[in-house]
Amino acid sequence: MWAVTISVLIADDQELVRTGFQMILDAQPDMRVVAAVADGAEAVAAARRLRPDVCLLDIRMPKLDGLEVTRLLAGPGVEDPLRVVIVTTFDLDEYVYGALRSGATGFLLKDSGPALLIEAVKAAADGEALVSPSVTVRLLRQLVQPRRSAVSADTSLTDRELDVVRLVARGRTNQEVAAELFVSLSTVKTHLGSITAKLGVRNRVGIAAWAWESGVVS
Repeated sequence: MWAVTISVLIADDQELVRTGFQMILDAQPDMRVVAAVADGAEAVAAARRLRPDVCLLDIRMPKLDGLEVTRLLAGPGVEDPLRVVIVTTFDLDEYVYGALRSGATGFLLKDSGPALLIEAVKAAADGEALVSPSVTVRLLRQLVQPRRSAVSADTSLTDRELDVVRLVARGRTNQEVAAELFVSLSTVKTHLGSITAKLGVRNRVGIAAWAWESGVVS
């Protein structure tokens, strides 16, 4: 739970989208939009200068697209990565999966509505991903084509860790995972830490993407 205001950067080349998102977020007592920019280059510059808690990025933007911006702000090799939420349309933009692999902590659909937008920002600010089954699972199913029918032997995931992976890939929150597996919340977090280390991913979205790609869930 955040005791202070969550600062947010919005990057989208559509003025209507930027204005709409800013109105929604600025109306929240615990959120403040610190920048609203129209292209990827501006997004990188503003994010590095302002260090917002959450960067809300469109996929398709002039100068630098959302994938490249995500890589620069949150990708492998970035010492102090920012938290990025990718915004996409229901057309399942081909760049979304790449953006998640580049370090994004989550994504949502532009027509998801105010409640889901707020949920996505809060989840990212808390270091988690938006894991709503109606969004995450549906997108991952269509974005990731399973390449293997079994888990790769070199991951060395335990049976319980695989249980956690499957639930995360199906959009469960930490609390829901704990309830379904009859374990404590701290135990779930410990498993997630071990899983991300073994798989070489940054967050639960990376875990979910790996699960769909590997055929652990179908």
